[in-house]
Amino acid sequence: KLNWKVFWTIRKFRSDEEYQAWLRGEAQPFEETRIDHNLLLNEGIGLLLDLLIGAGGTAYDNTNARLGVGDSATAESAAHTGLQAASNKAYAGMEATYPQRSAQTVTWRAVFGSAVANFDWNEFTVVNAADDTGVNLNRKVSAQGTKASGQTWTLDLTLTIS
Repeated sequence: KLNWKVFWTIRKFRSDEEYQAWLRGEAQPFEETRIDHNLLLNEGIGLLLDLLIGAGGTAYDNTNARLGVGDSATAESAAHTGLQAASNKAYAGMEATYPQRSAQTVTWRAVFGSAVANFDWNEFTVVNAADDTGVNLNRKVSAQGTKASGQTWTLDLTLTIS
């Protein structure tokens, strides 16, 4: 039996300076939330299977992976091929050492700086390209508030298979 456990973590900082202080262990986010679960998308499942058998495809690695956020509250569907927001969506590349694997857990992390993704955060994905033209592994819908200009928010996706 395959167990697939996924959760998203959002850390909210009032400024990039506060975020940098957090990296140095000198500050904490003003809010941190954890969102459990998500829906694997059909296109992501297909790519995982192709990568598993060596049939080719683009990995969700540091070079290619982006975490995406959007303002759509459209219910999750395995048939989706990415974020559903019409215009308010943004993608951020991986932090330098991400994704990281420890045992059976992989974590992706992206930082959305002060001028990026300043809208309602309602949906989340990981894609293997700069935007939804790539293959989206999953999608989660959960209202997480509105990111204001000047704030820096981080988004982590943690996936454990056992």
